[in-house]
Amino acid sequence: MSSWDHAFTGKPGSGAVHAHSFGGAVSFFRTPFRRDLTGIDVAVMGVPLDVATTNRPGARLGPRAIRNASMSLAWERPWPWKTDPLAALKVVDYGDCEYEDGGDLRSVEHIESWVRRILDAGSAALLLGGDHFISYPSLRAHHQKHGPIALIHFDAHTDTWPAAAEDVNHGTMFYQAAREGIVLPEHSIQIGIRTTNDDTLGYDIVSASDVHQHSAAAVVDRIKQRVGHHPAYITFDIDCLDPAFAPGTGTPVPGGLSSFQALNIIRGLVGIRLVGVDVVEVAPAYDHAEVTSLAAAQIAIELLALYAECNQRAD
Repeated sequence: MSSWDHAFTGKPGSGAVHAHSFGGAVSFFRTPFRRDLTGIDVAVMGVPLDVATTNRPGARLGPRAIRNASMSLAWERPWPWKTDPLAALKVVDYGDCEYEDGGDLRSVEHIESWVRRILDAGSAALLLGGDHFISYPSLRAHHQKHGPIALIHFDAHTDTWPAAAEDVNHGTMFYQAAREGIVLPEHSIQIGIRTTNDDTLGYDIVSASDVHQHSAAAVVDRIKQRVGHHPAYITFDIDCLDPAFAPGTGTPVPGGLSSFQALNIIRGLVGIRLVGVDVVEVAPAYDHAEVTSLAAAQIAIELLALYAECNQRAD
């Protein structure tokens, strides 16, 4: 075993790193930090934004917390996947979307340009939030590359409340995306919803009660039928989980999914045409024993495993 820190000297595609979880530089699952994306399959990027929150702030610290929690999970491939996504894919930690001349994290165009750099390099993006507004610039970048997107949205809230185009609000992104033709509501689905919004804009709504009353397999079938073979983007707001499983978030709502339910649904989605993913709304100031950050890290690595499986089958 090398004595050098894998975050600096590791080789993308070398698989899970068996090293102590309590030391070393903190990168996503100990993947190496890199901005050169030549030959890279997936770039993991934090977007530390929380100016769009409508309740408790703090999601800007989410990317750091997810990376830190991932260190305790990084020593083996995620169970029960048969393939280690960090061996099947060349994955790097791209660091965080940053302020720079001409743009900051309050600018849709600025975040979009950072995601577009990843996509233009031929890599896929896994974004770590940050509040949920980051999905909007990410979807804009993915739409530019892939065309209209089928959205698979895990959340307690629909995030389809009307807003002006210039609004920065984490409850309006999928209204904007539908209005602009970025996503296809007739091929999109929202899972775990348990707040009132009577105008669905054509999205299929799988409420949290629906998930509790039916099997994960039934929910998976409904998602796959809805999405078909359209390019699909998965966004996972951690408040989709019940606060018992994810207390560290800005807008917790009782009655949500368990970690087990959410993971079983994700594991069943092999075969979709997955093009991009994000995990958002971790606010560590409200967390307990890293419960929320750990759930987010597990969901993120499972989304990578899903991406690996979907793209192996596509090949």
